[in-house]
Amino acid sequence: MTVAVGLRAFQPADAAAVNEVALAAFDELRHHYDDWPAFARRIGATASLADSGEMIVATVDDTVAGAVTYIGPSRKKAEFFPVEWPIVRMLVVAPAHRGLGLGRALTEEGIRRAERDGAPLIALHTTPIMKVALAMYERMGFTFRHAAPEIFGVPYGIYVKDFARS
Repeated sequence: MTVAVGLRAFQPADAAAVNEVALAAFDELRHHYDDWPAFARRIGATASLADSGEMIVATVDDTVAGAVTYIGPSRKKAEFFPVEWPIVRMLVVAPAHRGLGLGRALTEEGIRRAERDGAPLIALHTTPIMKVALAMYERMGFTFRHAAPEIFGVPYGIYVKDFARS
């Protein structure tokens, strides 16, 4: 059976589906966070990132199956990122659609946008508990730069892909 996989720009009608995918993507990690209900409220508002950047949606047979937000250089972002760095935020893929390459495709689209913007690098933050995502980022050339603030008791780090070294 063949599935139709695609990437497209977020549309406001996608908001509920993106939030649902985000909650499902993080649910298996719930026991790591010391205040899961508070963290889940944040995750459940993932679609609001479309207000601060370019949200890209991955679809499988026209169903929202993943998303990521690209926030370009000089756009407002968390204080632990230099403002001139472009970043990707909240890469999420529905558990039922993992293994199709959606996470990689979404990350590659963020990289393409950083290159479009003439940036020398792209950054993200992630945590060692996200073993599969972290391994994918490292295979794609992202390297650990420094620690980021913990989120509800979970350690996070800043990872950078330097285009000059890629």
